[in-house]
Amino acid sequence: MKNLLIVYHSQSGGTMRMAEAVHEGCQREEDVETRFITAFDADLSDLRWADGILFGTPENFGYMSGALKDFFDRTFYPAEPYQLNLPYGIFVSSGNDGTGAVREVDRIVKGYPLRKVCEPLIIVGGFKNEHQEQCEDFGQGMAAGLALGIF
Repeated sequence: MKNLLIVYHSQSGGTMRMAEAVHEGCQREEDVETRFITAFDADLSDLRWADGILFGTPENFGYMSGALKDFFDRTFYPAEPYQLNLPYGIFVSSGNDGTGAVREVDRIVKGYPLRKVCEPLIIVGGFKNEHQEQCEDFGQGMAAGLALGIF
């Protein structure tokens, strides 16, 4: 059994809808246990539990959410001795292009170290029903990669 952590923040609800759909996709893999938790509630024990991580954030002012940054601030130095080297992916709800949030998450998590195993999922202009399957597939892809030992 592999453990997949989803850490996300949503203020207006768009990223929450993405996160819920990503979580649904992860649950398609029976050999993966998923922990679905907000960035404010996640901590080092969640990171140590995980075999892989998905980060979800809105893009705020070309950056990740303050809540996700807070998660990194609280866990970065305490995680150093563990050299986590976990696979990760990012999903972003954006009004712009999402690349600023992705760039900054990628920059920070190199220090844990974490390793990026998939292209980011960026939805521009708000979550719509047609995005549901795309988000589910994103989550399932990460879970399947963990279950099969690819990541």
